Amino acid sequence: MISIKSFAFQGVYGAYSEQAGKNVFPDAKSVPCSTFEDMFSCVKNEKAEIALVPIENSQAGRVADTQRLIPDSDLNIIGEYFLEVDHNLLAIPGTKIIDIKRIHSHEQGIAQCRNNIIKLNKEMIIGADTAGSAKKISELKSKEDAAIASALAADIYNLEILESNFQDSLNNVTRFLVMSKNSSDIKSTEKNLLTTLVFVVRSIPASLYKCLGGFASNGVNITKLESYIHPQGFDVAQFYIDFEGHPDQDSVKLALEEMKFFCKEIKILGVYKKSEFRKK
Repeated sequence: MISIKSFAFQGVYGAYSEQAGKNVFPDAKSVPCSTFEDMFSCVKNEKAEIALVPIENSQAGRVADTQRLIPDSDLNIIGEYFLEVDHNLLAIPGTKIIDIKRIHSHEQGIAQCRNNIIKLNKEMIIGADTAGSAKKISELKSKEDAAIASALAADIYNLEILESNFQDSLNNVTRFLVMSKNSSDIKSTEKNLLTTLVFVVRSIPASLYKCLGGFASNGVNITKLESYIHPQGFDVAQFYIDFEGHPDQDSVKLALEEMKFFCKEIKILGVYKKSEFRKK
């Protein structure tokens, strides 16, 4: 990965997105942003060089807000990073689990720990983000409230870890996209590449089937396909896709040429190296 001086993330200090950024860019300054829109703007306005964008989680599925915003962010995907998430149940020092009535966290944190929260018979409170919930608990100073957040957040906000690995499954991984104003300079001859694009199909029968047929006939492997509502309305289908290869490779060129016949719009969001995590 490239060397940078700063990265932007959504949330407050101690967020999992900040932890991911520190893992990838240990010497870079982290810039917290209150919303995903602010995070993208921060990079577009050159207040940070990189955005760490959570895109999907192995337990809770896609992060809908970022998937909606990425196509119009004017940023390019230059890499990916997989963070193995260790959720912690945090409270003010001296708290016992029996004292707790409410557990606060981001909706993804709640979803990933839902079964354990139900077993403890605690109320679930959705917050803007995990670290923000930890900060709130430190300010409330109430033993009746706890948060699900990172160990980094526990250190920052002087909270006690009542239980680590609080998530329902140990296989809890969040995939992040590394996004920049500049596109990556990757040659088509390089190995282990991914391309991400979004496309809008024409309103004709079997248009999606025909769009994807070129990938099958040319031996291009699709690793992710998601649909979501286009801003124009419910009758316009927009799709997000990851596939192996580079747009300049012959097999990919042929697949994209076939795709163009059945699409109203195709937009490449980035070409980048696969994470080594995929080999695990």
